[in-house]
Parts: sequence; structure tokens; C-alpha cells
Amino acid sequence: MSTETDAFARPRTGVRRYARSLWLLTTRDLKVRYSTSFLGYVWSVLDPLVMAGIYFFVFTLVFQRSVGNEPYIVFLLSGLLPWMWFTGAISDSTVAFAREAKLIRSTTIPRTIWVARLVLSKGIEFAFSLPVLAGFAIGAALLGLPIALHPEAALFPLAIVMQATLIFGIGLTVAPLVVFFRDLERATKLVLRFMFYASPIIYGLPDLAPLGLEGWAALNPLSGIFGIYRAAFFPEQLDWFAVGVSGGVTLVVLVIGILVFRRTIRPVLKEI
Repeated sequence: MSTETDAFARPRTGVRRYARSLWLLTTRDLKVRYSTSFLGYVWSVLDPLVMAGIYFFVFTLVFQRSVGNEPYIVFLLSGLLPWMWFTGAISDSTVAFAREAKLIRSTTIPRTIWVARLVLSKGIEFAFSLPVLAGFAIGAALLGLPIALHPEAALFPLAIVMQATLIFGIGLTVAPLVVFFRDLERATKLVLRFMFYASPIIYGLPDLAPLGLEGWAALNPLSGIFGIYRAAFFPEQLDWFAVGVSGGVTLVVLVIGILVFRRTIRPVLKEI
């Protein structure tokens, strides 16, 4: 612990100091997570693979599916993988301060880094899982299924930046408030369960058009973001209106998160 504290306390300025501290915390989290696990990296993809397998079985073998695109397993994974990044980082944000209370109190680095490290570590796990998506896409193509990589794949970094910003904004709001309102941790988990079905994961935004819900669904910032991800293989899933709404909502969430964090961080440090 003292070595880590000394490393964080070294005099550095501005962005360089923040970036170094962020990287140290992130790599520490990943090393601890993988070094104590026999399967290691496999856990980054096992959960979404199991979930994808369940929904694939239900919607293709049990029920007559009328949503999504073919091949459905690629369609599912292109929504599930970024969802696992989102839900994992938000869930961990609810214990961001409680888990590292002693280290947080003993360092002088900006406290936003304790949320940023969760966004980055879960984002790296998301990046590690992308070869699985590519593997299924290649496998589907070899089987003669209708799939190809489209120019919209160039927008993938945009989706990553938007999602990282959205998660960071939510984390800045949730992390300090949970310290004062413990029930918020469970409430967050309930909201995440609702958001799973309210987000275009097992279905696409165009599937809601016949019900007249496409516009309402676009208010969910994940709708536009997931549409960008899926556009790499399914261009018809890209809805620029939803992307624009997602961008606007993401900026609002970020501003709210910054304001909440600034107002609460001093009381939080006294409480933990």
C-alpha cells in the first residue's frame, strides 16, 4: 500500500500526473482481477457469451423471432458486449469510494480518477472481448450467412468515446451519492435491469418503429450508441437522430455528474 501511495504522491503536473495515476490504478485493477482467477481473460467474454447463447436459443429455437438481423448471434453480441461495459462500470461505481477509502484519503490526486479508472478498466475488458465478436462474424461469413463489414465501422471510435463519457458522467453522480444514500446501490441495480430491456440489445431500434416507440426509445442515450456499434455489420441500425439525442443527453449527464461530484466530494471524504 505504501508503494502505491508514494507513486501517486509524486509531484507531477496537470494531465500527465492524472494520466499516470489513472493508468497505475487501472493496470492494478486488471492485474488483481486476472492474477487471482484461473480463467483470467476468459471471464471478460464468458458472461456475454452465456447471455448471448441463452437469448439466441430462446429467440431462434423456442420462439419465432421477429426482431434483429441475421446472423442473430452477431447482432446480439454487438449489443451485449458494450452493455457489459456499461453495466459493469456503473455497478462498480456504487462502491468506488467504499472499496478504496483508505487510499483515497491518503492521496492528493483528483478524486474523479476513482470513477475514471472503472470506466477505463471495464473499457479495456470490452476491447478484449471484441475479437470474439469478430470471430463470430467471420464464422458466419464462412457459413455463407449474409454478413459483411461496412464503412460505418469507421464510426466505432465515436461510439466508444460517447459511451465512455456517458459512463463517466453517471459514475460521477452515483459514486458520491451512494456514500450518503446506501439504498442507492440496490436502486442502481434495479435501474440497470430495467435499462437492459429498455435498450436495443435483444432488438434493434427499427424494430420499435411499427409500435410508434422509436422516437421515445431514442431518448435512451444507449440507443444511438449501440446503433453505431451495430452499423459496422448492420448499417440499417444506424439512426442519426438517435445518435444526436445520445450525444446531447451524454453531455447533459456529464455536466450533472461534474456538478454533483464537486458539491459532494468534501462531505464524502469526511464520511468514508
